[in-house]
Amino acid sequence: MNRPTCDSVDSVGVAQFSLLASARSFLFVPANRPERFGKALASGADVVIIDLEDAVAPESKADACTQLVAGFKQMTTSERARVVVRINATTTAWHGDDLAQLQTLIPLGLSAVMVPKAESATGLAQVVATLGAGCALLPQVETLVGLDAVNELTHAPQVLRLVFGNIDFQADLGLSCDADEAELQPVRLALVMASRRAGLPAPVDGVTLATQDTAQLQADVARSRRCGLTGKLCIHPAQVAGVNATFTPSAYEVAWAQRVVSGFEASAGAVFRLNGHMIDAPVVLLARRKLSLSRTFSLDPTDPS
Repeated sequence: MNRPTCDSVDSVGVAQFSLLASARSFLFVPANRPERFGKALASGADVVIIDLEDAVAPESKADACTQLVAGFKQMTTSERARVVVRINATTTAWHGDDLAQLQTLIPLGLSAVMVPKAESATGLAQVVATLGAGCALLPQVETLVGLDAVNELTHAPQVLRLVFGNIDFQADLGLSCDADEAELQPVRLALVMASRRAGLPAPVDGVTLATQDTAQLQADVARSRRCGLTGKLCIHPAQVAGVNATFTPSAYEVAWAQRVVSGFEASAGAVFRLNGHMIDAPVVLLARRKLSLSRTFSLDPTDPS
């Protein structure tokens, strides 16, 4: 079974998984900087990723894990529901220690971990065996081996959503991408298609390294949205608002979607025209998706359709 089962979690856990499935912005914060945990949670990010992997130097790994546990215990229940921990990869020396420490946080509300450099269902199964059936997994595809195994990853137990590691992927293949990362479009589409085949929520896109370049960020998120991804990793709080805004349907899109759905209902399901455009069932499906997203992010909470 792909997702954590409802039988394995309480109603709070189910709500956490729903939040993770629809989240737009995932903001990284180093695990060894606990003074930043509260700031990250107050940034407006849908989800905060406390990072034990790349953001922490090897000599600081052990202390980072201890600081993560102490900081998590100080959070409120609602804050814990928005936290994901990125552990060290299954092939590293720190992986086992990470899992041992995180076992103490599962009963306190930790509902998901991100697994970097995910390359096999076997590796994911080892995480599940330690953390249990109530913990969702977000495998991060960062290598060619991971991409080759993507269908296996999406069908592994407890996998909730794929995450793209665009920078590591470039390094793994020796690519030299420009800012538009045109060479990575087939990879993004492959992740979207694998998620669709497995019935998973759409993937989360990788990072934009230019933390203060709002134009580049907007272009990157717009590209993600065109490709069918519905979330993005953030490495600076300044990126959160732009990510959330671009992934959320605009007021114009919501108004258009409402007119499409209303017109379809008035036509009793027959094809009709709206502003010179033909509207049929696939267009209505897109419109309903926009309305669903708008309600999820409280853009138009009164719309009943």
